[in-house]
Amino acid sequence: MTVTDALPVYHHREHHSIWVDAPPDVALAAARETRPEDVPLVSMLFRLRGLRSGRDTPIWTSMQSRGFRLHDPETLTLVGRPWTRGGSLRPVGDFLGFGEPGYAKMAMDLRALPEGEGARLETETRVFLTDAAARRRFGAYWVVVRPFSGLIRRRWLRAAKLRAER
Repeated sequence: MTVTDALPVYHHREHHSIWVDAPPDVALAAARETRPEDVPLVSMLFRLRGLRSGRDTPIWTSMQSRGFRLHDPETLTLVGRPWTRGGSLRPVGDFLGFGEPGYAKMAMDLRALPEGEGARLETETRVFLTDAAARRRFGAYWVVVRPFSGLIRRRWLRAAKLRAER
């Protein structure tokens, strides 16, 4: 399942990419292995959000321990209310079919595509809100959080690039 399969219709989308002078499999492995210590800003922003991040745990793995469900090597999904303290995460067996009002369905891809002599390392996040009230709440939350969310992803990709090109 890709982010497109998980959320073909969405209300919010964030996409970031970077060219890496390494084969796609090396670039993707580097992104999956990048740790918060490689991106000091990530640890600080996670702490501000009330999330702990183990310095030795890769960011990709850490997201799974926070409630994201791995659907294939590149796609994570999550249902919750990120505008609340702690996010009100909701484990669901049927992500595609979930539609209970008041929630955000979130999906994120991490992929590396061949480009020239290297790879285009990308992350895409999509968010679908299950009702109008959730859209309003998430909209207010996203105005504040989106710049930091993008900053984390860009720094993560930059650190992965450095790791892959070593």
